[in-house]
Amino acid sequence: MIAAIEERTADGRGQGIFTLGPFSKGDILYVGVLDDRPITNHSHASQISKTSFGFHKGLSSKFNHSCDPNCGIVLNDTGGHNIVAMCDIAAEDEATYDYAMRNYRIEHFVGPCGCGNANCRRSITGWKDLPQQRKHDYAGFVAPYLIEMDAELSHLERIDT
Repeated sequence: MIAAIEERTADGRGQGIFTLGPFSKGDILYVGVLDDRPITNHSHASQISKTSFGFHKGLSSKFNHSCDPNCGIVLNDTGGHNIVAMCDIAAEDEATYDYAMRNYRIEHFVGPCGCGNANCRRSITGWKDLPQQRKHDYAGFVAPYLIEMDAELSHLERIDT
């Protein structure tokens, strides 16, 4: 059986994406296909390079944020974000990822985070605001341009001191 996903109501969090079958670590839950319209940054925009943003077609915007996600981001050949299982996921589980895995800065979620996890950061932050340990935990499941931006900024900070 090929596992699939569907959009459903997520308790207290609007719509979300749920699994219809199990996924193993590394399995792709969603193949990111970029819309070709130019876009500026907003709450459902994905950073797709160091300086540009895009919108994914389909269910991408229905994946909820979590500070303790079971999915991550892997870029595909088109530059879209595939949503990939970071661990084994059981059937009927909500599939979530940390929005910091795609955007260096998050400016469009001003309210508190509603993920409800024990390690919740209390707000949806971008990659630049994650603790170093969390960045380490996400290795292999984050857009590579975020790591490049960190390295460039770290290099600039060393030059300034």
